[in-house]
Amino acid sequence: MKNFMDNDFLLSTKTGRTLYHDYAAKMPIVDYHCHINPQEIYEDKIFSSLAEAWLGGDHYKWRAMRANGIDEKFITGCDTSPFEKFEKWAETVPKLIGNPLYHWTHLELQRYFGIFEPLSPATCGSIWEKANESLKKLSVRNMIIMSKVKVICTTDDPADDLVWHKKLRDDAASPCRVLPAFRPDKAVNIDKAGFQEYLIKLGGVCGYAISDLDTLKKALKERLEYFVSLGCPAADHGLDYIVCDRSADANAVLQKALRGEKVTTQEADAYKTGLLCFFAELYRDNKVVMQLHYGATRNNNPRMMQLLGPDTGFDAIRGEAGSGEAIGNLLGLMSHNGDLPKTIIYSLNPTDNIQISAAIGCFQNADYPGKLQHGSAWWFNDTKRGMEEQLSTLADSLVLANFVGMLTDSRSFLSYTRHEYFRRILCAKIGDWVENGEYPNDLDFLGKMVQNISYNNAVNYFGFSGGSHA
Repeated sequence: MKNFMDNDFLLSTKTGRTLYHDYAAKMPIVDYHCHINPQEIYEDKIFSSLAEAWLGGDHYKWRAMRANGIDEKFITGCDTSPFEKFEKWAETVPKLIGNPLYHWTHLELQRYFGIFEPLSPATCGSIWEKANESLKKLSVRNMIIMSKVKVICTTDDPADDLVWHKKLRDDAASPCRVLPAFRPDKAVNIDKAGFQEYLIKLGGVCGYAISDLDTLKKALKERLEYFVSLGCPAADHGLDYIVCDRSADANAVLQKALRGEKVTTQEADAYKTGLLCFFAELYRDNKVVMQLHYGATRNNNPRMMQLLGPDTGFDAIRGEAGSGEAIGNLLGLMSHNGDLPKTIIYSLNPTDNIQISAAIGCFQNADYPGKLQHGSAWWFNDTKRGMEEQLSTLADSLVLANFVGMLTDSRSFLSYTRHEYFRRILCAKIGDWVENGEYPNDLDFLGKMVQNISYNNAVNYFGFSGGSHA
């Protein structure tokens, strides 16, 4: 029997262990998509307790606690102490066998706090004291340095002034490059509450009213160019589902919405399709990577949405018939007026994996190896099984060696152990293939491939300065 989460955690073969320890483990990290707050990096925030660092805003943990029957007051309530919340998390953790939260919790305890005993009600008090003592010196910048993070790409609205990015750009002591990523969902979601108000806000930033599709496109182009001036390497779109509808005129639909009239689903889809095609051309011209995240059904619990608002753990996975056809059709429309930008597509529904890989295979070209990417296992899928399945599908139908690897998609500065988790799973899978006689035991080639997937591919794909690392 192997020891609990020891140095060879998840690595069951000699080849896998060699690939991880001799090649993957030493690589730095590029976090090309996350929801980190750049202000906290600039101000070098120090967390008041492990509860704040771990439980504040982490809807992964909140969902697990709710599933364990923990009262909401110990999850998001204001009248319970940080230690009481941590106690409830410690009560939940031992029951999470097979859940990635169990692994992530203990990887974070080990790597950041030097704590190797399992978290439980019995160890809750001692772990609380030891971790909180460490947190007095473990500021956000120190966490980034400990994690060997070289680049962080945040998620930013076009109307954002990016003041914290400017400050970090000019800060010689910044622990890594912190770059904005363009997230124009509020301008796309014409069928969501607050759309009109958002266009007024965006127009105010640009200095003119947004009255039609031309002025909206002008504003978005100007804002993207501003982002690019501050190093923006990527854009991201959170879509409920892949849209591909040209049955209505996008400007007419926008005019209807600006008059305060309700647009139909079909009209909204036509507007979104037109705007996404505009964005694809804009990103191509500005050498910005386009990311499409889709497949979430949001805010499923109306009562809790009213109480707590969005992004509090009440989203789920959407199933959509014909999504593979829609991906192909949308990419076809986007490429009609010119070639596609570098593009990464992610689905929250794991049944879409092969559809994504098959569809993007129709649009690869000689411009760049792996120009279109099947994005890493995301959100409900960044589990051991989810990562294994995504890697297997990618290897089955594309070129695994060109994969740009893992991201955190997180709001936590302690979540960089997810890169270690991914790298161990990657090396274990390759090790299995080699030791099963499915691939030669060419450690020099495989080691470089693992290093590329872990770090170098992302550096080159997004055009980050500093080059590759070995």
